[in-house]
Amino acid sequence: MERQWIIAEAQPDDGGIAWSGICDLPCVVNLLRRKGFTCAEEVQAFLQPRLRSLSDPFLLPNMAAAVERILQAVDAGERIVLFGDYDVDGVTSLALLSGMLRASGAEPALFLPLRMEEGYGLSRESVERCWELHQPQLLIAVDCGTSSVEEIAELKRRGADVIVLDHHEPPLRSGCTGEPKEALPDCVAVVNPKIASDCALRYLCSAGVVFKVCHALLKRRPLENFDLKAQLDLVALGTVADIVPLEGENRTLVYHGLRQLNRTSRVGVRKLMEAAGVRGPVCAEDIGYRLGPRLNAAGRLDTAEQALRLLITEDEHEAEELAALLEVQNRERQAVEKEIYAAAEEQVAANFDPGRDAALVVGARAWHPGVLGIVASRLMRKYHRPTIVVGFAAAGLGKGSGRSIEGFSLVAALGCCAEWLEKYGGHEMAAGLALREGNFARFAEAFRRCAREQLTEAALQAPLHLDEEVTLADLNGALLRWHDALEPFGNSNAQPLFFARQVEPAAPPETLKEKHLVLRLRQRNRQMRAIFFGGAEEPLPPPPWDVAFRVQADEYQGERRLQLQVQAVRAAAGGE
Repeated sequence: MERQWIIAEAQPDDGGIAWSGICDLPCVVNLLRRKGFTCAEEVQAFLQPRLRSLSDPFLLPNMAAAVERILQAVDAGERIVLFGDYDVDGVTSLALLSGMLRASGAEPALFLPLRMEEGYGLSRESVERCWELHQPQLLIAVDCGTSSVEEIAELKRRGADVIVLDHHEPPLRSGCTGEPKEALPDCVAVVNPKIASDCALRYLCSAGVVFKVCHALLKRRPLENFDLKAQLDLVALGTVADIVPLEGENRTLVYHGLRQLNRTSRVGVRKLMEAAGVRGPVCAEDIGYRLGPRLNAAGRLDTAEQALRLLITEDEHEAEELAALLEVQNRERQAVEKEIYAAAEEQVAANFDPGRDAALVVGARAWHPGVLGIVASRLMRKYHRPTIVVGFAAAGLGKGSGRSIEGFSLVAALGCCAEWLEKYGGHEMAAGLALREGNFARFAEAFRRCAREQLTEAALQAPLHLDEEVTLADLNGALLRWHDALEPFGNSNAQPLFFARQVEPAAPPETLKEKHLVLRLRQRNRQMRAIFFGGAEEPLPPPPWDVAFRVQADEYQGERRLQLQVQAVRAAAGGE
């Protein structure tokens, strides 16, 4: 799909910040200005976030009740079960909280639902199996539970207390208003920043919520044998992999968590980094594209137990075996994903009308539920449409995943279609659902209609947001060092996208692995090497070009150099 190049407007200097004392690169100053800082102190807090700036954990809703009940269970030696989720956020949260409780003298049991047999979260099937195995006196649901009103009521009826530590949206009323239902689960405490409209920490994922719980526990009862700062490697893994906004305290947690990853004492994490070829210094991109997918692979195709064990093991041999197993599972996941994506693409090609359809809904029998979210994400990026992908079992029950575009809340949209669904939940940008095969066509029609009513034609044009125009002569070591200072990149702090005009090839492009291009670019008397992933799949326009790119460090023979990663090329539009 052709993308619309949108160049960010220049930010005027209002005189409130003496930028010359902070940075002498105009393009970096412009990037910082757009973040809306009001004083130099805010700029420094962004560039060098400090852990001591983290807020009081008791500002999260219901935190005091949760902490009191957890400490009571620890003191009484109760049977505590940590009930988690099978993605990276879920397993890192479980590893963090179990380590904290063990340092406090408890021996919590860890439970993960089986994705294929039991589905997400506190399903009726997973609750039954958990009860048969552990008969908990206190069950702590982590990264799930906010919507599990009936299941938690059943646990309470059996005599278990329940605490929910979560970040998912609360249940919504039927319709597109996005209003929360009045009833949350009846339990000891739901610690979820999204249940309070005035909570400033709504961006936290579950790993961040659990970090706050640990901080609150330590404020109530300090421990000499537990270093909370050393747990930030887990928090960074969960936060980046869950694609929550890297703003506010999330930025602080990930900033320090990446540094902790570089010196982590977890043998499993070290072995995972070796298997993934991550040599450091670790950046957010390494988590998003290398470490996160491998930790996710176990839960997508089988059980997440291996990923959880990898994070908590202290045995080097076991860690090496588990890291190797995750590597194999990740390759299997890639093969399954490739097959389903091709089939989904075939459905889209046969039915999609860009002038008519504001959303994509595809589904089929036997599509593996573990990769549907990835397939939905790929289709969403290609067609720039909210996308739902559903796989149906032989009995006719389908499980689906959705991914959205900016300005369209999936959770609210699924509320529009709730009459056709068995259940649903998630975030504005990502959600899961279950439905019967006989309701699929009516659901698809309702979902597409909801998207058409809410999304304008402009919203359906895939944008390419360009941050700053530079020349190739501007690209040097100083810019690379400032680029590093803007890390970590991710949701709400995107890696800068630069562009240069009137660029020509200094040599014919080289094809790499049949689909990528290695380019030697020239602008005036300056040449730069660039990699264009996927660039060989479509012909390049005649030069000269306008080139949109990101910058990255390239290690070559011990020297750290700046390299361009091309995102888009168009025929030069002139110098206006």
